[in-house]
Amino acid sequence: MVFRRINRKIISQIDWQMIVLLLLLCAVGLTVLYSAGFDPDSRTSAPFSGQAKFMAVGFVLFLICMVFTTSFWRKVSFWFYAAGLISLVLVLTQGVVVNGARRWVEIGGIRVQPSEFMKLGVILALARVFSSERAPRDGYTILKMFLPVTVMIVPAVLVIEQPDLGTALTYLLIGGSMLLVAGVRFGTLLRLTAVGLVLVIPAWKFMLKDYQRQRVLTFLSPEVDPLGAGYHAIQSKIAVGSGSLLGKGFLQGTQTQLRFLPEQTTDFIFSVLAEEWGFFGSAVAIILYALLIVRLLNVALRSAEPFSSFVSVGVAAMLFWHVVVNIGMVIGVMPVVGITLTLLSYGGSSVITMMAALGIVAGFSIRRFLFA
Repeated sequence: MVFRRINRKIISQIDWQMIVLLLLLCAVGLTVLYSAGFDPDSRTSAPFSGQAKFMAVGFVLFLICMVFTTSFWRKVSFWFYAAGLISLVLVLTQGVVVNGARRWVEIGGIRVQPSEFMKLGVILALARVFSSERAPRDGYTILKMFLPVTVMIVPAVLVIEQPDLGTALTYLLIGGSMLLVAGVRFGTLLRLTAVGLVLVIPAWKFMLKDYQRQRVLTFLSPEVDPLGAGYHAIQSKIAVGSGSLLGKGFLQGTQTQLRFLPEQTTDFIFSVLAEEWGFFGSAVAIILYALLIVRLLNVALRSAEPFSSFVSVGVAAMLFWHVVVNIGMVIGVMPVVGITLTLLSYGGSSVITMMAALGIVAGFSIRRFLFA
């Protein structure tokens, strides 16, 4: 009887809203991916089949992560981060090169991207740092921020070397969001901003590749190089604009089906959504993302334990910045930096990481009622 009561109580406290939102976004992602990867000759879509498998694995991992307690994730946080750093070093020395970038390692014939898993490592490590001691009443000083900033910077530098500017930027955006929630002096924030601006010059000259610099330079005027660095932005805006209010229809997008869109199953998947489903379909996807982010922040606000609150904020920040930067990039208001649209873009490592992160927060959501 006792076990039945516990099981009923756990089931009653499962965050079903989060699960429904997750499944709806997965359904949207699979629908768009089917069209983006559709082969008219075979009448099949390889990205759709692959992503369906990734999502199935990811959902199982979601359920597994939901079972582990808050204290478990707190204990393994630094170990997870350390393993992530080791994997990033391994990528630089033993990684598989694809299209001139060394971002993957091959394990048993399967390619994985450690930089995606490292996003969760950064979140867990920063949550451990911020929850280990109370934030100063007047905010974090430069000295107090040394450790959390180092946690962000080290993996970002390793990932830039792959090169992968988008993922490195994601680490900084996630960490910066968590830092703001932890509490930082306004003056300290200004100093950090000034230091960051100064470091832009050597980073631009020595760390960025030629094609990355060219993408930034053609951001405001992609027409300057319409067949080179500006091609992605131009074709993407044509696709988004041609979708109009209701879109051209499933499998009817000309930019998509004629393969004018670059990276249409990954970085520019939102262009496919906008072209075939229009403003209405795009708005539905954005609303689903917004509701999921709000759900994550709700868990953060109502958690009794600081560590779980910070992790929830970090996961919300990860999802938020992926959506904002990717869509901004697709519609031409941000430079093309190679950030995918989580749960819609094709990619096993990305999907599995996000589902695992959501599973961890779903577990926190259960335990905020069952345990203090």
